[in-house]
Amino acid sequence: MKLLLCITGASGLEYGRRLAEVLGKDRNVQLSIVISEGAKKVAKAEGTKLPKADYADDDFSSPYASGSNPPDAVIVAPCSLKTLGEIANGVGSNLINRAAEVALKERKKLVLVLRETPYSLITIKNMELVTLAGGVVLPASPGFYGKPKSVDDLIDFIVARTLDQIGVKHNIGKRWKA
Repeated sequence: MKLLLCITGASGLEYGRRLAEVLGKDRNVQLSIVISEGAKKVAKAEGTKLPKADYADDDFSSPYASGSNPPDAVIVAPCSLKTLGEIANGVGSNLINRAAEVALKERKKLVLVLRETPYSLITIKNMELVTLAGGVVLPASPGFYGKPKSVDDLIDFIVARTLDQIGVKHNIGKRWKA
């Protein structure tokens, strides 16, 4: 599976960092990473060590900027509301937005891990647009049925749901058992 992980400037960079860690170990995944300038600023504020980027967010020469070489899936984690709005409205001003647009137009998987609360009507409408276009909006709203013991457990809950969306097998976290 050819996968593009995009990390944007929303709080919750640990979601992107952990996804990079898990996916980077999967021999069935060819992982590429793009990190926005906003994410680099937030990383300093949150004290998060970001993974190494393969492409700059202004690199339109990346293969992921073209429908002739789309990835199998694009994950944006965390996804800022700015990025959500740009993707929802077709603003391809950087590689992250363009790769998301390519995923949608080529009918590939697009997963946006939003880390924001509460939602404004504008955000809800943007989530609707992305969903209608075929993307998946996955709010970073962890479940508690697994009895998390740490922040890492809560992060892994969202990472596991994200991996489920793109069809990557994993053993992260507990599944619901009624």
